[in-house]
Amino acid sequence: MKRKFKFFIEDIFEAIDDIEEFIAGMDFPEFYRDNKTRSAVVWKVETIGEAAKNTPKEIKEKYKDIPWKDMAGIRDKIAHFYFGIDYEVVWEVIKKRLPEIKVRIKQILEDIEQKPERK
Repeated sequence: MKRKFKFFIEDIFEAIDDIEEFIAGMDFPEFYRDNKTRSAVVWKVETIGEAAKNTPKEIKEKYKDIPWKDMAGIRDKIAHFYFGIDYEVVWEVIKKRLPEIKVRIKQILEDIEQKPERK
């Protein structure tokens, strides 16, 4: 049985929420020095990417203003094949892009609540 798209949207929202909690009160140098936080954030960013990849095409078309393709490709953007993870890129994404995306993802969840999914 295919997973309902609502769960992918919830995964994205919860991952962004978690990231915000993980980095609360931190600046980039603190984030960079904290290996546990960096690892947790990267894991959640990858979760966002996977959930975006698996969100059905119809939903992506309905909410075209959300950067689905960028979200799905985020792992490729933050990781360089031989050089590991670019934490400056991670920081920029989580501080500048995710808050905007979170607002739109929340709107999708509200839309879902107003109009339940059909089987």
